[in-house]
Amino acid sequence: MLDAIKRTTPPGFAELAALAAAAMALNALAIDMMLPALGLIGDDLNLANANDRQLIVGLYLIGNGLGQLLFGPLVDRFGRRPILIGSLGAYLVGSILSIIAGSFTLLLAARIFQGVATAGSRVSIFAIIRDRYAGRRMAKLVSFAVTLFMAAPIIAPGIGQAILLFSPWRGIFVALFLYGFIVTVWAFLRLPETLDPAFRTRLNARRIFNAYREFFSDRCASGYTFASALCFGALFGYISAAEQIFFEVFEIGDLFALAFAAVAVSLGIATLTNASFVERFGMRRLTHGALIAFVAINLAHLCFVRLFGDTAVTFVGFLSAGFFCIGLIGPNSSALAMERMGHIAGSAAAANGFASTTVAGMLGAIIGQQFDGTTEPIVAGFAIFSVLSLAVVLWVERGRLFQIGEFDGETSDGTSSKRAAE
Repeated sequence: MLDAIKRTTPPGFAELAALAAAAMALNALAIDMMLPALGLIGDDLNLANANDRQLIVGLYLIGNGLGQLLFGPLVDRFGRRPILIGSLGAYLVGSILSIIAGSFTLLLAARIFQGVATAGSRVSIFAIIRDRYAGRRMAKLVSFAVTLFMAAPIIAPGIGQAILLFSPWRGIFVALFLYGFIVTVWAFLRLPETLDPAFRTRLNARRIFNAYREFFSDRCASGYTFASALCFGALFGYISAAEQIFFEVFEIGDLFALAFAAVAVSLGIATLTNASFVERFGMRRLTHGALIAFVAINLAHLCFVRLFGDTAVTFVGFLSAGFFCIGLIGPNSSALAMERMGHIAGSAAAANGFASTTVAGMLGAIIGQQFDGTTEPIVAGFAIFSVLSLAVVLWVERGRLFQIGEFDGETSDGTSSKRAAE
């Protein structure tokens, strides 16, 4: 009967977009719902170093990035559906291990396992979208899914804080398990296999290695990938230390979720308005302009902290402006990195995702571990990484910013290229 349902009623456009958003939200919820509970987890598991609790976020991100390198070839070999269902099942197992973890070591192992699992669900769901739709139709579905998904990082800390009102910190993992179970059942009942058996590829270590080598040896692909990773490294550094900053430095208590949401909203606004900006300015001009603004904002914030100190209002204000820039830099840098990678799109996307999560997660952990009871190390990390990111882009473009590229800006007939937006 279940097979009949899957064969006769495949998900339509709106349902697939909603399911994609729900699967993507697994990642955001698994990261941001934890934040209000990090201090409680540290106390309950008797951590000697308060900064070690940041590893609950950092190791999850590292596992997620490494998993993308693994699952990229697997979804092309074994199909989308088995990898999706299997990775969702693994996510549930990771949630159970987190619930019963009696030591910090076991909890961290469970978090790495969860991170790898969500990498599988992300890679497979996007492969399903590519199988079902193409061109503008695919772009519209992804934009719709991202619009729904952006609510997750904004409301996740509030959900976590609400759970802590009537449950110990393990209740957050119970909620993650229940949410993951709903998504798993939904995907199992409604998603058929979308990969044509004729297009399944063999697992060939040399081919996979050569594809990754080609990506990372390409100046544009590797450069924009690592420039983006530096920006996201600063972002993850803030996320890792956010609970300590708002609870210990600013002592805002129950307003933590509101303050976190205020910063996250600016990232969401930038992401949702990016398509219209790209049509007007082009990928390179928009990326370069946003990156220069990001550098200026972070240097101004660092100077302000050094001269006057920081308050919750100024901290949220500067970070909101910086996050808006990241919301423009991230998607356009990824698009620029993929410009010449169409022939190895799957491997290239996996490599780009690896750098945007694992590399950025490790960089973020470096920033977060510098927390000393003030915001200055975090702000300094933003300033340093933004300057390094701009330096990488200058290297990629050989010192010439705001130029028009092959896939960017004006086409030969004078019409505006919409490739980045599409």
